[in-house]
Amino acid sequence: MTTHLTLTHGRRPDGTALLTAVGEIDMSNAGELAAALTGTAAPLVLDLSGVEYLDSAGLSVLFPHAERLQLITNPLLVPVLTISGLLDLTTVHGE
Repeated sequence: MTTHLTLTHGRRPDGTALLTAVGEIDMSNAGELAAALTGTAAPLVLDLSGVEYLDSAGLSVLFPHAERLQLITNPLLVPVLTISGLLDLTTVHGE
């Protein structure tokens, strides 16, 4: 069973690509996120403020794109991003 995840492409006012994720990111849908990240031009803002759960499969998708990503996240995900080391590789903003 695939966990609910909605991915929406857009642009920020400055023209930067924006990918907004809402739901949960786990091994059942990490491939969808990987495809969306690969298909989006750099630089990219990834809005995770609507993500309630992020497991290691989701994290592993983010690492190859860390240098071109800026993350918007909610406080719930900060410990996961910190422990994984992703917080040290990319810019993270609170929601």
